[in-house]
Amino acid sequence: MLRRCFAVFALAASSWANAEAPPPDTDSFQVGSTIRTFSPPQVREWRGAKRQALVTRIWYPVERSRQPAQHDIGPTGHPLFRGSAVSENAPLSAAHETYPLVVFSHGTGGSADELDWLASAFAKHGYIVAGVNHPGNNALEPLTREGFVLWWERATDLSEVLDAMLADKAFGPHIDPRRVGAAGFSLGGYTVLELAGARTDLSAFRAYCHSPAADSNCHPPTNYASRKVAPMSASAIASMKRSGASYRDLRIKAVFAMAPAIGKALDQQSLTRIEIPVRLIAGTADTTAPPTTNVLHIAQFLPRARVRMIDGATHYTFLDTCVPAAMTIHATICKEAPGVDRDAVHAIAIGEAFDFFDSSLAVPITEKSK
Repeated sequence: MLRRCFAVFALAASSWANAEAPPPDTDSFQVGSTIRTFSPPQVREWRGAKRQALVTRIWYPVERSRQPAQHDIGPTGHPLFRGSAVSENAPLSAAHETYPLVVFSHGTGGSADELDWLASAFAKHGYIVAGVNHPGNNALEPLTREGFVLWWERATDLSEVLDAMLADKAFGPHIDPRRVGAAGFSLGGYTVLELAGARTDLSAFRAYCHSPAADSNCHPPTNYASRKVAPMSASAIASMKRSGASYRDLRIKAVFAMAPAIGKALDQQSLTRIEIPVRLIAGTADTTAPPTTNVLHIAQFLPRARVRMIDGATHYTFLDTCVPAAMTIHATICKEAPGVDRDAVHAIAIGEAFDFFDSSLAVPITEKSK
């Protein structure tokens, strides 16, 4: 079973004046999909991962004439989630010279594919999406201690995937570098906030987790907690010392965080200094990343952010919809409370994401005319 660690409520909305028309309407394209394995040239912290590379799923617009094939997500013969119809390795649509790019970050123990519902919707809408599988902290390989605790390193994964996407021979020339955003779920929500300028305060988080107010974010996954682990490597110890550094990537122009986790680990002053547009979305019934200590706690320090709370949605409502056979075996992440429709929640989130990125990643007319 997958491992996991880890509103309408509105604040002041961001607005971009003098913007060009948004990308094409929903379903203007079919969905293309491919995998890239990026190997950054610089020395980096791989968090004890067996595979020292950034395995990245890419979703992108392809011509409507393509014939996509339905696929499910999960182990062969035992799929967990219902995937979208995609055309594997099809050529990028030539309908536009360039497209906006959104980099995706999954939750702890998850994978980029578990956000296929949102990534595919973006591709149909005219976006390129790149979702990295974070080393040492994804469903494709064993979870490592470093992968679980060195959260801030995840931001470097996305920055390096962005480097690689811009340099990619097939996609790079067709990405508009002025229109790059980031979206994340759970710990991925924390990750994209770091790209926006938030910093980690480990001392404050540890103090919180030793207090009576500690929430579920303070407890490691059951499978991880029961393990005997080796001492941390020298590179991991060095990473701990830079946990409070800034991982702001100036190329990221807007961030969309779904059910963000470890909100109490984010330095409050750094949140107040975030200048780019931020949109937050979560469920009122989330017990994995409780709203009061996570999404709503974060929102109070983000004066330009907007928050959408969806009644009855839980943490795992923001994962892909499960196939029928998985409903009983993986009830914790698959089943919803009576009256909650996961696909309907996804539709709300997609609408919020389109509204947010279509406006915040639009190119001002003054720039377009240069």
